[in-house]
Amino acid sequence: MPEQDAAPPPSTMLRGVRVLDMASLAAAPLAATYLGEFGADVIKIEQPQGGDPIRGWGAQRNGVGLMWKSVSRNKRSVTVDLRRAEGQALVRRMAMRCDVVVANARPQTLRRWGLDFTHLRQLNPQLVMLHVTGFGLSGPKAERPGFGTLGEAMSGFAHVTGEADGPPTLPPFMLADGVASLNAAYAVMVALYHRDVHDGGGQLIDVNLIDPLARLLEQSLLTYDQTGAVPARAGNRWDISAPRNTYRTKDGRWLAMSGSAPTVAMRVFRAIGRADLVEDPDFSDAQRRLARAPEVDQVVAEWVAGRTLADAMAVFEREEIAAAPVYDVSDLLEDDQMRARAVFRRMADPDLGEMTVQTPVPRFSGHAGILDTLGPALGAHTAEVLAELADVSESELAALRAADVV
Repeated sequence: MPEQDAAPPPSTMLRGVRVLDMASLAAAPLAATYLGEFGADVIKIEQPQGGDPIRGWGAQRNGVGLMWKSVSRNKRSVTVDLRRAEGQALVRRMAMRCDVVVANARPQTLRRWGLDFTHLRQLNPQLVMLHVTGFGLSGPKAERPGFGTLGEAMSGFAHVTGEADGPPTLPPFMLADGVASLNAAYAVMVALYHRDVHDGGGQLIDVNLIDPLARLLEQSLLTYDQTGAVPARAGNRWDISAPRNTYRTKDGRWLAMSGSAPTVAMRVFRAIGRADLVEDPDFSDAQRRLARAPEVDQVVAEWVAGRTLADAMAVFEREEIAAAPVYDVSDLLEDDQMRARAVFRRMADPDLGEMTVQTPVPRFSGHAGILDTLGPALGAHTAEVLAELADVSESELAALRAADVV
């Protein structure tokens, strides 16, 4: 095996950045999670009664939400009733000592609470505020509630996903939220850079659940704009390359293949014993090959169907063809590449004993992403954070608890 470099130390790249995460569910809190993985101090504000709804979302074990544990890694949980004037005042006090505030309530709700950017920037002109909503902060739909499913529908994703004769298909995971969270996290970093390097002051960041995913579907826009054609569902095919599909093997497994580069498509034909197609202009020319994509698929499918997954992959790997087995989650965990890169880690947890989660995705040569703790108990850090950021005394805290504000 090649010699491994020593693992870099836990990241301090965002040390000194304090994030107040008063959002719920997925997209906005995920953006805060990404910042926390590289050194930011992330404080999670939750309602005292029940906390963030993601605690009860999806799969549970022993009454503990599994997604909560990962989405809220490295965060400190503080309970504050944002519906109460006393709670709103506490958050304003904390925001004065934070670099970033993350929110996803409807604009009118934040304005009513006095927790919108206009109010908070008066207290902290250097504040960067990330506001993630269903439809954005402007336009006729700005005040509508929205979830990722609506983003997946309206972005064009569902329209082009599924079989040609089947219904529009939604993903069985939080795709729109995830894509929005990545856009949001890099937007926060742009705003902080502008503030700290160019003395640009605070900034309001407006991210919704439609625009980021629509950006990834830009091929549909470009095609419609320039040709008038509306791309339709085509199963696993894509009208920019052939072969491109999933193929069933002799042993009932599946593999995926992409012939996006013309040289790869030619290698596929040679590997499956159809070198004659390399000399045929209908198959060697990229655009003419697309017009005959069903025939290309049939040729490849027949070859793959006569071989086990292991045998087919051995040929494709030898010939440097872009192919991969279709994994379920158990396959993913066992993959030698994933293991070599330590993509997953087994973590101790006071509620679940142990739990396997994915490690931070970006890899830096001098800093390792942080994975210290999984999602904390509701309000586990209320006392320490309120004392630290809002100068709440023990007697004031007792009064707040007695009034059910925290």
